[in-house]
Amino acid sequence: MKINFKHFLWLLSVLFMQIAAAQDGSISGKVTDKKGMPIPGVNIVLKGTKISTQTDFDGQFKIDAAKGQILVVSYVSYSSVEVPASNGMKIELIETQNELEAVLVVGYGTQSKKNLTDNIARVTAKDIQQIPVSNMQNALVGKLAGVQVTQTNGKVEGGINIRVRGAASISAGTQPLYVLDGIPLINDNESSNGAPTNPLLTLSTSEIESIDVLKDASSAAIYGARGANGVVLITTKKGKEGKGTFSINLSQGVSEATHKKKWLNAKQYVSLLQEAGRNVDDLESVEDELEFLSQGTDWRNGEIDTNWQDIALKTGYTTDADFSLSGGDSKTKYFFSGAYNNTVGIVDSNSLERITGRTNLSHKVSDRFTAGMNLGFSRSLIDRVQDDNSFSTPLQSVAQAPISQARLADGTANPNTEYSNYLLAKDNTFWKTIMRRLTGKIYGELKLLNSLKFNSDFSYDFLSQTEDYWQGKNAPFMATDGAVFATSVNTENYVWSNYFTYDHTFAEKHSLNIVAGMEFNKYNRRYQDVNSIYFPNDDFQTVDGGAEVNEGHGSQTDYAFVSQFGRLNYSYQGKYLFKASVRRDGSSRFGKNEKFGVFPAFSAGWVVSQEEFLKDNAVLSYLKLKGSWGKLGNAEIGNFASRQLYRPNPYNLKSGLTFDQAGNDNLTWEKSTQTDFGVELGFLNKISFEADYYQKDTDGLLFEVPVPISSGAQFINKNIGKIRSSGFEFTLNTKNIETENFRWNTSFNITTNNSEVKSLPNNGTDIITTYTINRVGENISSFYLVEYAGVDPANGDALFVKNTVNADGTLDKSTTNDYSEAKRIIAGNPFPTLMSGLTNTIFYKGIDFTFTFQGEWGASIYNSAGGYMSSAADYFDNQTADQLNRWQNPGDITDVPQARFGGTNGTQDSSRYLEKSDFVRLRNLTIGYTLPKQTVSNMGMSSLRVYLTSVNLLTFTNYKGTDPEARRDDTGIGEDFYSAPPARTIALGVNINF
Repeated sequence: MKINFKHFLWLLSVLFMQIAAAQDGSISGKVTDKKGMPIPGVNIVLKGTKISTQTDFDGQFKIDAAKGQILVVSYVSYSSVEVPASNGMKIELIETQNELEAVLVVGYGTQSKKNLTDNIARVTAKDIQQIPVSNMQNALVGKLAGVQVTQTNGKVEGGINIRVRGAASISAGTQPLYVLDGIPLINDNESSNGAPTNPLLTLSTSEIESIDVLKDASSAAIYGARGANGVVLITTKKGKEGKGTFSINLSQGVSEATHKKKWLNAKQYVSLLQEAGRNVDDLESVEDELEFLSQGTDWRNGEIDTNWQDIALKTGYTTDADFSLSGGDSKTKYFFSGAYNNTVGIVDSNSLERITGRTNLSHKVSDRFTAGMNLGFSRSLIDRVQDDNSFSTPLQSVAQAPISQARLADGTANPNTEYSNYLLAKDNTFWKTIMRRLTGKIYGELKLLNSLKFNSDFSYDFLSQTEDYWQGKNAPFMATDGAVFATSVNTENYVWSNYFTYDHTFAEKHSLNIVAGMEFNKYNRRYQDVNSIYFPNDDFQTVDGGAEVNEGHGSQTDYAFVSQFGRLNYSYQGKYLFKASVRRDGSSRFGKNEKFGVFPAFSAGWVVSQEEFLKDNAVLSYLKLKGSWGKLGNAEIGNFASRQLYRPNPYNLKSGLTFDQAGNDNLTWEKSTQTDFGVELGFLNKISFEADYYQKDTDGLLFEVPVPISSGAQFINKNIGKIRSSGFEFTLNTKNIETENFRWNTSFNITTNNSEVKSLPNNGTDIITTYTINRVGENISSFYLVEYAGVDPANGDALFVKNTVNADGTLDKSTTNDYSEAKRIIAGNPFPTLMSGLTNTIFYKGIDFTFTFQGEWGASIYNSAGGYMSSAADYFDNQTADQLNRWQNPGDITDVPQARFGGTNGTQDSSRYLEKSDFVRLRNLTIGYTLPKQTVSNMGMSSLRVYLTSVNLLTFTNYKGTDPEARRDDTGIGEDFYSAPPARTIALGVNINF
């Protein structure tokens, strides 16, 4: 009833405005920007009433008001003003980007850009709306200096990795803290099938007003022990005073893979396999296998030529629909929204369907007390496929022989392929994941004095996820007439924050803002799974249909934080700026001797352009110098890493306990000390430039240190080790052309980063994995491989560089065909050292055109499947087309060794399969047309815009793998293992406002 009442009031206000427009006492005027250009769609409200209007296409307006009454004039990206009414009045609005009046969210408050001494990057709704991606993180790519956003691969639920100013950890969490309207969001990957899910899929971009990324210690220290990896503050949309608005956005898109590899066709495959067999005198075995793979068809003449890649990668589709209703008066403001997304992925049998809803309300109970509520709900249903390292995943089907049929004549999946035919899994299994999320916040703000207020916020985040994995009797590897695996996990996080804010200006020179408060955070997770087998037939697809429940697990865990925090901002005459903040965090995760930590930060700025000698400079319109220092923590070390643990160990139906982990009462968070120096410049009120140098040193890295076997445990968790990330960030914003009918703006950012290991446990002993190494003085997780040296032209042998140490300490760079004689070296970096983004926005009359280029340089990708797919027919896997360039005759110059079936000729792990992944990508492109206001007004609308938008439209790279942004999703760092490329999506949409 309340919504209907609001709607009724809105209708009445429209009626009153129409009546008022016909009366002689109305006030008319015009709203323009600083250049005198009219601004259409500006909200104008008669203060203290519900009477409002909007400017037309020429900036003109008329409102029922008496001379001298106060009009509140507001528009997005412009400073709101209050002016006395007068007939024929002209109102000039100042764009916030020009005058540095943009208000940023800084945690427990806001701050204007001009008074900021921190390093905060921001995107607003207009930067990310209508980009056809299923997760909000992908909409940030290329738009923020120092922020790298990478989706694991092209699956719709693919995990997202965000690195803010490089890595701040090796073994603890590396993802930033996400805070939605003051709620620290649960970001746990709860997937059970080996590939990660992205919990933030539950958010829709249509409900987001802005995203502020706190990058330096001064801004993030207010979040203390959880801010070392950066903080992402997400603010949802809220109602504004004035005329109610109703918006609808609809779009439909089509997707395809950004890139497909070239594979051998049937004739090429047979020819290569036969040659490989002859080269090792085993042609008979090879042809016997070809007979099996062809299943009676004529493999010698290419009767069957299956393109497995075209079966695995499909044309995808995406549908987006969302609406919002917002408005309010001087006391009550409201925002309601709903959104629907249906994405059919480019990977066969992979899709997402999501619904979201949001209600944000605030009410001014009295002149001193305001209360409000934010409530969001979402449900995401994901049809999933197995992880990249599973034979039954679609992308591994490219390893099948092209002479094998995908399906038999009766339409059933061919069971006689070299590896398990994933179509058997498609027909006889499903893996469904459902994520349900509820976020809520109730808050009250009490104005104690004119300059002092008290806020109390209670926030709640609930994430529930279920997974159902059904396998029918004909599923791959099935031996029990069917099986069902079902999981359920419920995770909740609630936060109670209470804080005071003092904001006052003394003698028109001294501005003081103080925030002080405390916070309690409680987290709880409960997990259960069960497995059932022996089903009567495939019509039974739930646990209760099985004859035997043969396995089940359950666990429960929680943690708590209690914190006190404070922040002081001081400004003298708007040109000397100082900020100090501190947070004291205590957590149940830490050892009993290290329960609490203190995280201070300081920053200062000098607005040089406010000094008399620059104040009226016509060229240098703005100049600010700033610097910051602070300490942060990384508390993502696990809930019980400090505890002495025992685990159940039953035997012969008797219960028992086994000592499992040694305790460490001194274990604590990883500590990060960060420093930032920057300069902000403005020229001619058209060009703004920011440059920053940052350095963050993380000490006390969490490592598992071995302990004597006699202790009963294998290791103990200790804080040992240090890394450093440093680099430069540059951001350039320009207003290239500004006329009445044509505007062209450009934003460019570029970031360098170097993340280096400074110390390690056990006196700096290298930490080596299958393909990577952490070594003091080198990049984090550097690739550590034998160096490939090409092919011996005389005999087709694969060659490797020895890299053994000579007597004089130098490396022996001679080559050998004996892999065991070669030593591993640091061969590459899995992380980019240079990143960039370029966005252009153009408006011409009713046409808008925006595009963003993104680039990364310095990283490499290791194709850990190379020894199977690019091995010159070492086995029966289909081969990439480059294997046609193999060595065949003495004197051939090539990098592909002679084909030798089963000969492991160059298929060992080496830099042969390591490749630079530098790329430049046209990330987003949107072109839209807004119909003239008079035209849509006759249709009862305030605006109507049609648009065409795209993602990943073009990619420029020398990388020969699947895609420079595709990574394996089951394990590893910087690896490609039959990984799906991202999707290239083009969508057509319409946005209607009433």
